Amino acid sequence: MLSKLTGGKLYDPANGINGDTRDIYIRDGKIVDPPADSEIVHRTYSLDGKIVMAGAIDMHTHIGGGKVNIARTMLPEDQRGSARPKTDLTRSGGGHAIPSTLAAGYRYAEMGYTSCFEPAVLPANARQAHMEMADTPMIDTGGYAMLGNDDLLLQLISEGAEQQTLNDYVAWTLHAAQCIGIKVVNPGGINAFKFNQRALDVDDSHPHYRITPRDIVRTLSRALSELGVPHPLHVHASNLGVPGNYLSTLATMEAAEGFPIHLTHIQFHSYGAEGDQKFSSCAAEIAEAVNNQSNISIDVGQVMFGQTVTISGDTMAQHANHNHAHPNKWTCMDIECDAGCGVVPFRYRDKNFVNALQWAIGLELFLMVDDPWRIFLTTDHPNGAPFTSYPHLIRLLMDRGFRNDLMGQIHPEASAATHLGSLEREYSLYEIAIMTRAAPARILGLSDRGHLAPGALADIAVYHQHENPERMFERPMLVFKQGEVVVEEGRITQPVKGATQVVRPEYDKRIEKLIERRFERYHSIGLHNFVISDDEMAEGIGSQVNIHACKGSRT
Repeated sequence: MLSKLTGGKLYDPANGINGDTRDIYIRDGKIVDPPADSEIVHRTYSLDGKIVMAGAIDMHTHIGGGKVNIARTMLPEDQRGSARPKTDLTRSGGGHAIPSTLAAGYRYAEMGYTSCFEPAVLPANARQAHMEMADTPMIDTGGYAMLGNDDLLLQLISEGAEQQTLNDYVAWTLHAAQCIGIKVVNPGGINAFKFNQRALDVDDSHPHYRITPRDIVRTLSRALSELGVPHPLHVHASNLGVPGNYLSTLATMEAAEGFPIHLTHIQFHSYGAEGDQKFSSCAAEIAEAVNNQSNISIDVGQVMFGQTVTISGDTMAQHANHNHAHPNKWTCMDIECDAGCGVVPFRYRDKNFVNALQWAIGLELFLMVDDPWRIFLTTDHPNGAPFTSYPHLIRLLMDRGFRNDLMGQIHPEASAATHLGSLEREYSLYEIAIMTRAAPARILGLSDRGHLAPGALADIAVYHQHENPERMFERPMLVFKQGEVVVEEGRITQPVKGATQVVRPEYDKRIEKLIERRFERYHSIGLHNFVISDDEMAEGIGSQVNIHACKGSRT
């Protein structure tokens, strides 16, 4: 059957379309070329004056994995406090700071999102993470496998293993964990924490392996580049949340040695130590570095005021911050000696100097980084704020008057310590479409989404034009998932299941013998139980796998 969307104003940056009125044709779940005059259009959607974009993509949101479930269990009051009842079409689900799988999928779709990516999949726990994401309806998903604190990689680097051996291990991990990218959290720092070390800067030596975070970042960023994996190394840098850590962030950029690198939730890594409270904004220094280095991309991890919960593999940072827990309960743990996990509830307050300045620093970064193709709209859900705050964040970026009004309500010393009031930039709809659609698809290598050209999946969001961007983006008129209307006027009309997005770089199978010997000696499960097959993904976990090509790959 052929459907037609007619009269809408298209914002499709991947194809240079900026508000042009054009028609879209859909057949078999994909956007197709205009048909011949003789072909029958079975369904027409009249969208005169409506805003049409590709379905939004969240490239960094914690929606699956052990730490997410720990947070849900720790905060039953959060689950009860914002429960949504069962309907004829949807199942019940709760949670505001850390929604249940069902609530997360529904709420994402109701804002026009069609694909979301979990940025911290521990390979040893990947099966559970994929189960959780498969239980999240409405959206396609994918994950970034965590490396850089596992003992095998650290041992190989410390022993001077050849880069090709390291590349093979990275590629094998992507296959085994069914992931689309690689994430490193506090490079080497989680592992060092187990040796009772409480800080590890970029050029500090690991207490056992005698390598540095710089070595780890350089090795992994090179590996992904040589393997042709589209998404650069996804880096949670050293010294998260520590005043003065902007120097560590700049050093991490240098550690990539020109290879592509993505620095995540960079707001938490853009702090100086100036002023009476020894806490200041270094957003200008970070933005300048990003503007001057084309191999660097970032997402912001914007802080928004209110209750949330911080969840991270960075046990070093989470343990350091546990005294700030609100409510006063927290946990840190280890998983298979390969990574850590810390869960600390937190409330950001606009009248608190540090929290207010964190809010301003994130907005400074958004407004000071020139290229919207290299900066991404995130709150590091739920660490900076729940993802449901995205429409409010978009308004802050598009409406300077609104932004300045809110500046007048925050801690006055924080307001005086930021350049935010002098920044006149206002994002356009075209730039919002870049940050939330075209750029995430490009950086992840998703050629089948993030745009509206023939051949793309018909994942489409249609919005009522409104002078208040928050109103516009919080409630789409229509959302299409592979050509089917799944949301009307901000409400689910057709529940659907998504698929898992992965890459499959080539590697030398002989690496499996080395890995198997380590499993036999140290791990609590066998290698054959560790690896997740396509059949298990489809039949046991319940999510079909979509394979995306690596650069230079025959896939």
